[in-house]
Formats: sequence, C-alpha cells, structure tokens
Amino acid sequence: MRAQDYKISSEKFVFRATNDNLHDTKLETKPLTYFQDALRRFAKNKASVVAAIIIGILLLFALLAPFLTPFSVAYEDNNYSFVLPKNPIFYNLGIPFWDGGQEKEVNQLAYDQYRAIQQELGRKVIMSDVEAREETYMGKTKTLYSFRLDTYNAVGVKYVELTDSQYKALQAYQDANNVQVILPITEFKRRPEAEQDQNNANIWYRTKLGAGRKTEIVFDKNGNFIPIYEKDTGDGRDQYTSKMYWEGDTKLYNYAEKKQNSWMVRVDYREYYIYQHAVADDGITEPLFLFGTNNAGKDVFTCLASGTRFSLFLAFIVASVNLFVGAIYGAIEGYYGGKVDIIMERIVELLSSVPFMIVITLLKYHFNVSHVLILFIAFFLTGWTGMAARTRMQFYRFKNQEYVLVARTLGARDLRIMFKHIFPNAIGTLITGSVLVIPGVIFSETSLSYLGIISLSTGNLTSLGTMLATGQNYLFTYPHMLLFPSLFISLLMLSFNLFGNGLRDAFNPSLRGTEE
Repeated sequence: MRAQDYKISSEKFVFRATNDNLHDTKLETKPLTYFQDALRRFAKNKASVVAAIIIGILLLFALLAPFLTPFSVAYEDNNYSFVLPKNPIFYNLGIPFWDGGQEKEVNQLAYDQYRAIQQELGRKVIMSDVEAREETYMGKTKTLYSFRLDTYNAVGVKYVELTDSQYKALQAYQDANNVQVILPITEFKRRPEAEQDQNNANIWYRTKLGAGRKTEIVFDKNGNFIPIYEKDTGDGRDQYTSKMYWEGDTKLYNYAEKKQNSWMVRVDYREYYIYQHAVADDGITEPLFLFGTNNAGKDVFTCLASGTRFSLFLAFIVASVNLFVGAIYGAIEGYYGGKVDIIMERIVELLSSVPFMIVITLLKYHFNVSHVLILFIAFFLTGWTGMAARTRMQFYRFKNQEYVLVARTLGARDLRIMFKHIFPNAIGTLITGSVLVIPGVIFSETSLSYLGIISLSTGNLTSLGTMLATGQNYLFTYPHMLLFPSLFISLLMLSFNLFGNGLRDAFNPSLRGTEE
C-alpha cells in the first residue's frame, strides 16, 4: 500500500545514509539466569517466603537448642516428672502463666499436705489465694480447695540412701554453702499406717489410719501439725554433725537411719538436686525445665530439639538418596527408551506395588537391626521410584529438542548430553519433588512412632512421634507433653508444603510473567 493512501506527507520520510552504523537498543535490565529468575518469582510468593523463614527458625532450633540446655535426651529424674513449663522471667514477676504452676482443686487432705510441705521447707508451694467451696455428694459434704500449685516446690522432701562417705560429703557441702539439705528423720513407728503413704517423706506430722485405710492428719488443739521427728537418744545411731535447720536446738533430733552399710536420709529434694549437679559439674544449677517434663522426668525442650533434629536428618538423607538414585535411574530410562525403558519400568512398577507398611513389617521381623536403619531402608526401597518417574518424564520431554540434536551432531557423548544438556532443564522439577518428600518422610516416621510400630525412644534417641505417643495418655492432665511436639510438627508440615509449592511455581518456566 502506498504512502498517499494513508494520507501521509512524503516529506516525513527521510532516507538514512548508508554509511550510518545501526545498533539495537541497549537493554536497560540485566539478564537473569534461570535460578535468579526462579528466586525472583519465589520472593513474590509471600506465603512461601514466610514458610521458608519458619523452616529456617525450626532448623536453627533443632541444631542449636541441644547446645543451649544442660540436659540430654537420656537424662531423667522421676522426682521431677510432670512438672510444668517454667520461664524464670514469668515466675519472678508473679505472672500466672508459664511459671511452673498448675491450677488445682483438691480435697482437705491434699490441701493440708501441700501446706505441710510449705511449712517445713519455708518455700511457697501454694502460689495463689485459696478458694474453698463445699460439694455435696450422696448426702456427704466435703470441702474442695482451688489454688495455683508450684509443681517444682510440691516435690518437697524425699528419702535417699547414702553411703557413709556420701553422707559426710553432703554434710560438708551444706556447711560450706550455708544451706540446709538434710532434714530430721521421722520416727519409724509413727509414720503413716496407710500403705500408700508409708514411704512418703513429706509426712513429718502425726497421722492416723482413717476410713478406707486412708491417711488422716492429727492436729493439736490449735489446729497445728504435730511433728514426729525422731529424738536423738545419744546412742550414736546418727553421725550427723551439722546443726543448721532448727534454731536453738542442741542436737535434739536424729537426721538419718542407720542401715547395714548405708544411711537413710530425708533431704530437701530441691537443694539435694542442686547439690548432685554441683558435684557432677554438668552445668545444671537448679530444677528448671522451659517446656516442662514428661512422665519419666525427661526435659521436653531437649527431647523436642533432639526429635526434630532426628526427623529432619532422616528426611534430608532419604530425600537426597532418593534424588540421586532416582535421577540416574530415570535418566537412563528416559534417554534410551525402547526396550531399556520397558524393562526398567517393569522393575519400578514391581517395587512401587509393594505397600510401605509391608516393607516395614518384613524388615522389622526378619532383620535384627536398629529401627533407624529399618526406617531408612523402607523409605529408600519405596521412595526413589517416584523420583525416577519424574526424571524419566523430563528426559522424554527434552531429549528431542534442537539443542540436544545439535550436541549429538557435534559428537557429544551420551553422558554429556544426559547430564550437561538435558538434566539441568529437569532440575527445577526434581528439587521441588525432593523438598516435598521431606514432610512426607517426617509424617510417615511420626505416624509409625506414634502407633508404636517403630520404637525410637532408646538412649540418646527420640522422635516427634515418640513424644506424641507418650503425651497422648496425659492430654487432659498434662497437656504440655503433647502441645509442644504437636505444635512443632504442625508448623513443620505446613511450612514445608507451602515452601514446596512456592518452589514448584518458581521453577516452572511456563508461569513466567503470569504473576505480573
């Protein structure tokens, strides 16, 4: 079509000199590599970025927490079982949250027992004001007391058996530090008759056997406890030399019972705990458990960090091995195709058809190896096939592209074409698949441990599933045992899935530009 048809004046057309150099307009933006572009698009997915940050925090917790606590997974102290989470900041400020306290409603006997511990040790056991209410059931009225109980101080006094040298060392310690650890022993004949209370060292007062063979407290006429401390008869049965606890007494009481080759001693267990760890020099200064303890007296904080580290380590190892084996296997399948692909694919289908639970069961009952090794073998045998299928699909997609034909024409060998030209184009899909394998492994391991099929609670080893299985029996009485591992695994699973979805979208070239 001619210029005049557009009604454009011919003067607007200017001939360019033939000796002028013509250049394309310079790009104002810097070129991006594939991974730079993927990172840029990933950063625009806010949910995935937040998930990545959470994963980073959880990883740091799993790696660093064991070095920030003096406890180990193997550590346990049954005397401090079921104590609640305690933060010293909240405790010192008197905030009724995360202070090691528990809301309790108890009967008259239990209330008096807590009062007795508080009176003998001089430490606060009842942390709040006490509210009393009466309850009538089947014509009988009883009084119930509600208050906040210090689960640490409520441990009170315990009996311990010491050798002669240990007994004297304990005396020397309390003299040197001006602290009372040893308390007067109680008279054997005046201890509780009720079988369940005979070894209760906290009962330092007179009792009698009441209805239903239950312990009842005997008060004096003023409503005070009546001590039943054993008087010192001067017969040398007690070699106690420290006189610290009772002001003004001149060795009025015995402080230990002589056994055949040892001494039975009543100790303030909090102070005895501090003494034990001061002697052991293991960095523990006082009974303080940030996330509380479980039924065995294990530190939940330490177990959570160790269990998370184990679960993540297992998941990363499984994902890495599956990626390595599956990528090589799938690359051979997809590149050569034909009979090679048919034979190898039948092997994959055979392995894929075996249920994971069957593999676990067979390995568990026919091989006398650790459950950790059983888990790894089971995840490997059934896990790499999915990675192989993804790699095979990507190789079928790219192996007939022009750049591959050019490389083959120029004499490139098969290995070079497979892993230099084709594999880099499939790496995005494979990385995304590997990341999504991690939460699957963690969830499977947790489920197996929770159901008791796999046991990982031995020595210095535990897992999130083991903690969940332990805590489920105490859901309504001590929910902290279940709260922390369940919250942790929920965050872990959700974050890894959001992170994996973000990677999948970022590494998908077909989505480039759609987020603008």
